[in-house]
Amino acid sequence: MNHQSRARGTALVVAAAVAVTTVVFLSRPAGGADEKPKDVGKTSYDQVAPALAGQISFADMMEKDKAAKDAIVKKQMALLAERYDLTPHLSDKVTMTRGKKIAVGPTAKLPADMTFEKLAEMSAADIREKGLFPKGYLPLPHPNHAAGGMLFPQHQIDFPKKENRQFARLERFDLDYDIREEFLPEFPPAIFLTTRPDLGDVSQGKVVTIENFQEIFHGILNGKDLDGLRLLLTQFPQQQFNATADRKTNHPQGMQGVACLDCHLNGHTTRSTHLVGDIRPQEHRRRINTPSLRGVNIQRLFGSQRALKSVEDFTEFEQLAAYFDGDLMTAGAKGMNRLDRSTQVHTMAEFQNLLDFPPAPGLGWDGKLDPKQFGDDTPEMKGQKLFFNKARCAECHPAPYYTDNTMHDLQVERFFKPQMINGLMATKQGPIKTFPLRGVKESPPFLHDGRLLTLEDTVEFFNLILELKLSKEEKAQLVAFLHVL
Repeated sequence: MNHQSRARGTALVVAAAVAVTTVVFLSRPAGGADEKPKDVGKTSYDQVAPALAGQISFADMMEKDKAAKDAIVKKQMALLAERYDLTPHLSDKVTMTRGKKIAVGPTAKLPADMTFEKLAEMSAADIREKGLFPKGYLPLPHPNHAAGGMLFPQHQIDFPKKENRQFARLERFDLDYDIREEFLPEFPPAIFLTTRPDLGDVSQGKVVTIENFQEIFHGILNGKDLDGLRLLLTQFPQQQFNATADRKTNHPQGMQGVACLDCHLNGHTTRSTHLVGDIRPQEHRRRINTPSLRGVNIQRLFGSQRALKSVEDFTEFEQLAAYFDGDLMTAGAKGMNRLDRSTQVHTMAEFQNLLDFPPAPGLGWDGKLDPKQFGDDTPEMKGQKLFFNKARCAECHPAPYYTDNTMHDLQVERFFKPQMINGLMATKQGPIKTFPLRGVKESPPFLHDGRLLTLEDTVEFFNLILELKLSKEEKAQLVAFLHVL
């Protein structure tokens, strides 16, 4: 794209932002700034933030948000405590690549005198009418669903580098992350490359940053891939992290924005969270926990429901819309990053396509268990048989990468009545992308919104949803197989 075309494109965005801003202001009642239109929740656009509109100072907004923070955090943590047994039970046998023990056992709390086996014998209609669907398996709201926005785990924010906390810039003054570190991926995660599998983990145990990526990848990547990685590590403005008065950071570096690999750390994930940008009104937007970038080279759909057809599409989409909740008006005001498709987007995507799944030494070339390592009577082999037959997992997750690269509607709403949960309207959600299961034990919590804290929860959830009636032993065998993938 030449400079004149870019200028025209930027002018159009700014013009649109001004036009929409004018519409929003003109639509407000004359009675004063505190009054809101009755249909405020049904608008396709975010309301102009008072700080961005100059109606309130940043200092006053920050003071107000800080004062409200404790009550908001307390309400979300009470919801989690009601849903889950949050005491982590760590495996003494199964770890992630760099040694972190995984949390095991179902965590979802059940109604009094109820068991998973009793629930599995009931019909979806009965579970729905009697309100017996486990609360831990209902859609999970954002820690502050009314506000939403990008939010990072505290252990990432606190991660030290020399004498400084390099991710301190990602801390929001209005909100804290909600899920415990024991239920999250290891930090920092390993990095595997499709082009150099002989090297194993190339991360050197480090967090890849704009300061050290050349040192780590020199002689491993070519110059084009290195430039793509540079862009993935470069901070760009975002809805909550920007240089305007409407932001949720008071850290000078945080005002520069976020980088792609802040969320997709080391090409994997920290399970930082956000709300999908496509849906309105706000209460219908879904929480989305950052997915791993491992194995994007074999994927053909991107975004949990957007179904973008290439990683280039997704990379461009994130910068132009998702970073700003799908609202071009605020993007134009806060600093939209218009990447050039033929050079910048291309190189960013090229690096992402090099990120591989972790090694699975128990699998053969076809992605299935190596029979020389696993006999017919082992839990893993029995679990594989269930996976491809009775449990019906392979209908959506076929080998070798355990995704069918399409979308499926599980119709989970069969099991519960529509309800408001901490600002989220839990109702019919429609089709969701089938994410790959290779290396799945390294990406907790599970499902697109992270409502399933362990693989045991995941198996219990699908046993109910697909009405499989698996026995306790069969469910344990299925988990054992998932550990090997």
